[in-house]
Amino acid sequence: MVTRLASERMSKVDTAWLRMDSPSNLMVIVGVWALKPAIRYEELCRRVEERLLKYARFRQRVAQDATGATWIDDAKFDLRKHVVREKLPSHRKSGAQDALQKRVGELAMQEFDPKRPLWQIHFVEDYEGGSAMIFRIHHCIADGIALISVTLSLVDGGEPPPQARRKPSAAASENWLTDTLVKPIADIAAKALGAAKSMDLAKLGMQVASDAAAMLLMPDDSKTRLKGKPGRTKRVAWCPPMPLEEVKAVGKALNCSVNDVLLSCVAGAIGEYLRTHGDDVRGQEIRAMVPVNLRPIEDAHKLGNRFGLAPLVLPIGVENPIERVYEVRRRMKALKGSTQPVLAFLVLALSGLLIKSAQDAIMSMFGRKTTAVMTNVPGPRTKLKFLGSTLEQQMFWVPQSGDIGLGVSILSYGGGVQFGVITDSTLCPDPQKIIDEFEPEFAKLALVTLMLPWGDDV
Repeated sequence: MVTRLASERMSKVDTAWLRMDSPSNLMVIVGVWALKPAIRYEELCRRVEERLLKYARFRQRVAQDATGATWIDDAKFDLRKHVVREKLPSHRKSGAQDALQKRVGELAMQEFDPKRPLWQIHFVEDYEGGSAMIFRIHHCIADGIALISVTLSLVDGGEPPPQARRKPSAAASENWLTDTLVKPIADIAAKALGAAKSMDLAKLGMQVASDAAAMLLMPDDSKTRLKGKPGRTKRVAWCPPMPLEEVKAVGKALNCSVNDVLLSCVAGAIGEYLRTHGDDVRGQEIRAMVPVNLRPIEDAHKLGNRFGLAPLVLPIGVENPIERVYEVRRRMKALKGSTQPVLAFLVLALSGLLIKSAQDAIMSMFGRKTTAVMTNVPGPRTKLKFLGSTLEQQMFWVPQSGDIGLGVSILSYGGGVQFGVITDSTLCPDPQKIIDEFEPEFAKLALVTLMLPWGDDV
């Protein structure tokens, strides 16, 4: 008797991400959890089996063909191939975090076995008095928002929602074009229209036309040392958490959002890094692509990619921290109401319909116009528990496509906010030097804020 394996056609957006792998950039989302006290391998495997494997995607491999790809249940699925033990090399001189950062950089460029589901958890049982977990998940499975929701279902008290356990319907493979391309685009377009209730259709049409023209006519990005042809190795670094309440206080005093403050620190840190390497950045700007979630918050657990991209120009040449934070605020306001994230989603969806060479040409065009990919994700306000241990720190990085060689992640968690950087080692061999500039940039902003002539009510 032959057992028929369940299968489901991959959406065109997810297919675009699947085919976006290149020798310089793999489309792999990488994350790190640091836990105290230590946990055990067998307990970790049981938790992953109980929680993560209830999502069908994590038991499915990918089969590609001339017109796209299909999710197929892996008949030979072996959990031990996906939850693997890691032992960090001796770190007496450099420290455990340096050893972990080096390993994360290596794993960011390690390809998955195409005969198996495209994810792994690398488990370091002994790390700084506890344990560490390195997550690697291919972007075609889901975007960052969905994956944070899914991985948090692993924590104590977390459970996958009922939707995660449903099997794909037989109709999914028959109506794949409608189900995986037209319907999501229609849903997103409807949301965009719903958000623009106060706008008449003519005004909305003008907005779309204006945003489309702006995307097409974007000039190539500034030629800094962070822009160029990347190599084939990655480096990662992250800093200790900064108190989120202090960031909020500075933002409130300056009438800016937390995002404005954090993004100003990013621009300042990159600008200072370039200055210390002898570059003249006066008047310089770099463009960062910022993912914009296009799914309702109640659908955060659903897998697949439902996000667009918005181009944010960072004023790295503005040294005055107050002037810079207000310039960031102005640019963030200009992005609000833009339809560019929806247009970017459409471009990704349509590129998934094209042959790979045509898709590569589109991605190359966007790569020339961009220096970095940047994400900013709010996490739980209190620290979580995992197998009875405390999840002390978490960090993640989304991949860069084409020739983009810099990724910046901002994550708030447990009362702190953390910066992480991933770089191509050819363009930036020591991302720690960028990381080391974040805290001083915030300190300068906080100090100048305190020196301003406030009234008695402050």
